[in-house]
Amino acid sequence: MAVARRLIPFGTSVFAEMTRLAERHGAINLAQGFPDFDGPEHVKRAAIGAIESGHSQYAPMPGLPVLTRAIASDFQGRAGIAVDPSTQVTITAGCTEAIAAALLGLLEPGDEVILLEPFYDSYRACLAMSGAVVRFVTLRAPGFVLNEADLDRTVRDSRGKARALILNTPHNPTGRVFTKAEMEGVARVCLKHGLIAITDEVYERLIYEPAQRPHIHLASLPGMADRTITLSSLGKTFSLTGWKIGWSIAPPDLTNAVRAAHQFLTFAVSTPMQHAAATALASPPSYFQALANDYRRKRDLLGAALREAGFAFRDPEGSYFIYADHTTVSRRLGVEDDVSLCKALIERCGVAAIPPSAFYENKAEGRRLVRFAFCKRDETLRAAIERLSRLGS
Repeated sequence: MAVARRLIPFGTSVFAEMTRLAERHGAINLAQGFPDFDGPEHVKRAAIGAIESGHSQYAPMPGLPVLTRAIASDFQGRAGIAVDPSTQVTITAGCTEAIAAALLGLLEPGDEVILLEPFYDSYRACLAMSGAVVRFVTLRAPGFVLNEADLDRTVRDSRGKARALILNTPHNPTGRVFTKAEMEGVARVCLKHGLIAITDEVYERLIYEPAQRPHIHLASLPGMADRTITLSSLGKTFSLTGWKIGWSIAPPDLTNAVRAAHQFLTFAVSTPMQHAAATALASPPSYFQALANDYRRKRDLLGAALREAGFAFRDPEGSYFIYADHTTVSRRLGVEDDVSLCKALIERCGVAAIPPSAFYENKAEGRRLVRFAFCKRDETLRAAIERLSRLGS
């Protein structure tokens, strides 16, 4: 009972639990969202070069200027927002630390925060550590539409205590890339009620129908640049999740809040990896296009097999997850919910997935759903597909 009461409800991460179970049974891991292949050679060479050049001591607390300038330039080019790298960009230990720093630096105990469910599990734990009160807006299957009226009603129910809203787009686990109309609805609610928006955009480059459903930075919408903290990272875009290089982009007053916590969480992050991250962001457009094309192909490869096995879903518009209804498969296997389905998949056919009830406050909302990751080598996906064929039809 040594664990603080505020953290006891979260236990061990569902990702760690499923990975451990997969290892015990020799299952192919389509649960945890990390690639089983390496990042690009030119970025790895840049990291090695930085180490060999003696860049091994503490970086400045806000981040290396070479990287903060690269992030500011990249963001301005894509979002159309001028960013001062010295006062608006902070380098963090992955986006997960950026989330923690933003919440711990911004919120007072008792402040209320609007959170969409399903949610990345770190959000809920970080909010508990900050002492915030959470109000939930549920995105429901099959469309997982973000409804402005639901959002506005939830904020009004807080009776003036709502301080911030957390938005993840492209969205994990649903794969939604929220439409311009949905994003404009979020902006209207934030402006109407004076909310600060904290956006997690780590999958911003993994967009599969960019002409029909482009990624929209909430900060780029009218009135939102001064009240948005935009968070992202290197890991997903460059298949380097273990490097843990993330960042925050925010107006100076909100950046001060992020840095107030960041300086005591990690102070500074890996110096050579920051040098390499600047090289990564300078990659040609062809790299990002090839990445999205390759993931689209992997999505379609695994998706066809999952549909053949009886899972029902809409193709994800972004991220690298397929979020599926398992009702037909579970009925065939004689199981009832997402946890028992995931255990059955591991034990009976040797494929691991994530039970998403861990991503909901109301666990019942996730019982009939399951999340598969397709950020894997083709041979890994084909081996998983062969095993999934054992489920029959």
